[in-house]
Amino acid sequence: MPASLTPTQQRLLGYLQRKIAAVARTPSLREAAADLKVSHAAVARTLRALEAKGWVKRAGRYGRTVHLLNRAREVAALQRGRDVPIVGRIAAGLPMYAQADWDGSITVDAEVFRGPNLFALRVRGNSMRGAGILDGDLVICEPRQYAQNGEIVVALVRGEEATVKRFFLRADHIELRPENPDHAPMRHGFGEVLVQGKVIGLQRVPIAPPRGR
Repeated sequence: MPASLTPTQQRLLGYLQRKIAAVARTPSLREAAADLKVSHAAVARTLRALEAKGWVKRAGRYGRTVHLLNRAREVAALQRGRDVPIVGRIAAGLPMYAQADWDGSITVDAEVFRGPNLFALRVRGNSMRGAGILDGDLVICEPRQYAQNGEIVVALVRGEEATVKRFFLRADHIELRPENPDHAPMRHGFGEVLVQGKVIGLQRVPIAPPRGR
């Protein structure tokens, strides 16, 4: 657990927490000094003390970026976000990072979702509810053009329809299996299915309540 703080150290730490939350970046020492009405040297000295006590970590010895740490001395969730593009439509033949049809983005925890070129896809329907994937969820995916049996993938069927299913390679076909007894497995020829990504997590976006009249 990080060491306790003096009032001066607590003041700077609180300032950094508020500033990073508000503008999503680390203020410069000069900016912090002006906001707190203290000298540049005082901010630098207090920042070194916060680092020594395990409350912050600088990116490099003289790095300007300051990472806030939690009680486990890991980068706090406040600064662990990364934006992942939401796919509006999957185009056949293109790697996911080259897709042009994005539908906004979602912020995910960069410590959990670390791979390059991740993308998100909004699920329609409840065919995967047995795997905890519900209608409207955003599945987070890593780009892949192959899959192991049993993995949940995003597959493009006949170059038109993107679907999220469990993948199974059979002797004479590919099976895309739902996780809902109300839906039958999908069987396709080898040339009809293009794996586009492996599902590695999901984000459940809350539905806004209807506005009162």
